[in-house]
Amino acid sequence: MNTISQWLERSYLLQYLPTVILPAILATLQMVFVSAILSIFFGMILGIILFITDKDGLSPNRTVNYVLGKITDIIRSFPTMILIVAIGPLTRLVLGTRIGAEAAIFAITIGCTPFATRMTENSLQTVDPQLIKAAKAFGASKPQIIYKIMLVEALPSLVSNFTIMMINMLNMTAMAGAVGAGGLGAVALTYGYQRFDYAIMYFVVIILILFVLLIQGLGKMIYNKLN
Repeated sequence: MNTISQWLERSYLLQYLPTVILPAILATLQMVFVSAILSIFFGMILGIILFITDKDGLSPNRTVNYVLGKITDIIRSFPTMILIVAIGPLTRLVLGTRIGAEAAIFAITIGCTPFATRMTENSLQTVDPQLIKAAKAFGASKPQIIYKIMLVEALPSLVSNFTIMMINMLNMTAMAGAVGAGGLGAVALTYGYQRFDYAIMYFVVIILILFVLLIQGLGKMIYNKLN
């Protein structure tokens, strides 16, 4: 208790709360949710392509499936920090800068889209093949099978998988803060760790934990409703 009291007495937590920490919270939320929307959008498209071009899919195409699968796995194998740094030149080419929230959104989207792709593919694999065969027998078109059968049946699994992905994105934003992305990760590192202000550092950790609990709780609630 004495140690915590000493941290609070020497801390600039209250001073930085409205000017540094609150803007960082908003920046982190922006990075997570915008990246999630973009990653899920592109990931679902690519995941559907992977699934339907499989040898047992609706439109088998070995070349497309192989090339897309390999690209997905190669990008997915990059550690987060290395990926953000490695695509820095591309980020700068596209956005004109490699630092800030927008640059982080670009990098995190590229990093998480392969995860969303595989998660979509795995969720679609949980759909009962008999349903797809029945839909074919009734003359349903491929788009109808994809949007009215496969995605509807896989929706609970998609929600569960994307909840995990969003929590992973939160971790990525914290790491991106170390390379100029801003947000709570940068605050914990710059104002907490490097200045030995442990009250700020652990306050940021608590905020991140609350975000994880909130995302997990919302994801579980939606999953239960869909089931």
